[in-house]
Amino acid sequence: MTIRALIASLSVEIQTGSTEIQLIPAGSFRAQDGRPKECAAWHLDAEIAALVVAHVNARRTPYVIDYEHQTLAAAKNGMPAPAAGWFKKVEWREGKGLFAVDVEWTDKAGAMVAAKEYRFISPVFSYDPKTGAVGQLLHAALTNNPALDGMDEVTIAAASRLLADLTAQTGALPVESQLEQEMEELHEQLRWLLNMPVGCTVEDMVAQLRKLIEQLSGGQGTAAAAVNLSELLAQRDQQIAALSANQVDPAQFVPIIVVDGLRADIAALTTQLAAHNVQAEVVTIDGLVTAALSDGRLHPSMETWARDLGKSNLAALKSYVEKAQPIAALRGTQTAGKPPAAVGTTIAAEAINETQLAICASLGIDAADYAKVAAPQA
Repeated sequence: MTIRALIASLSVEIQTGSTEIQLIPAGSFRAQDGRPKECAAWHLDAEIAALVVAHVNARRTPYVIDYEHQTLAAAKNGMPAPAAGWFKKVEWREGKGLFAVDVEWTDKAGAMVAAKEYRFISPVFSYDPKTGAVGQLLHAALTNNPALDGMDEVTIAAASRLLADLTAQTGALPVESQLEQEMEELHEQLRWLLNMPVGCTVEDMVAQLRKLIEQLSGGQGTAAAAVNLSELLAQRDQQIAALSANQVDPAQFVPIIVVDGLRADIAALTTQLAAHNVQAEVVTIDGLVTAALSDGRLHPSMETWARDLGKSNLAALKSYVEKAQPIAALRGTQTAGKPPAAVGTTIAAEAINETQLAICASLGIDAADYAKVAAPQA
């Protein structure tokens, strides 16, 4: 990501013999040489200072105080950049500014400060070119120039590299860089949400968002009432869930055409079964009647009656046939092929006719007794 924070330096007078030095004043301030040119002034308040302090605390190595910004100039002149001192802790003091509170001077630098050979401390920091807000502290230098005339391109490049190295160590970014990172993350999320390619521009995303707004607002655009996308998606989820719940379960329901087919098959099977039952009943009635006629349980004159009874009440016919006693006389002729006895002879049970025998069988009357009474006397 491109870091657009600019680099600045400022000079503040050193208090002789102190381990505390003021790095940056509180409020809005400018250098005597007219800087900054990109904004009205640099600015540091308690809120901004809290970020600066956090960056310093996150750094693992102490901050260097060199001579005349040689740390930056070394990239151009190739000369060493010896340290005049070090510090690791800073604090914000309301109404005064940002202070380094644990400065350790080298013997050489301490003597030079005590002898007032160096009188000013010049911090180097990044800042937001739009608002002037102080971003991140880079280092500091002993100097006698109360306001540097500015840094040339080589020095600015060195400061930029120093800022990049510090960012890599601490993981912290200047205010401007943080904003850029947040915007990039926002763009990435919008690209995902809109299903757009990685190479799309901000203008492409804005155009796609406008189309989405048109769809959500029913073509009324931004003039329509605002749409809560989360609520809209929740409503759609509820509608989908309701539709899913009302769908026919194939495991429990079948199409109506299948039901109609099953009905037709059942009707055909019912008809076939009824016909089969009728046929079986006819066979059963015929078998019962034939068997009863053959063994004398039914008189031939009772055949029609027996068949009609079987059709209306097969159980009654079965019961009658099972209870009826076979009549031997009905199995053949009464005289076994011989002529009947002459008039005046004793009339035996065999002398009565078939109808009378059937009556006796149905009434449970002995045929011989009936013959004695019914037959004519000689």
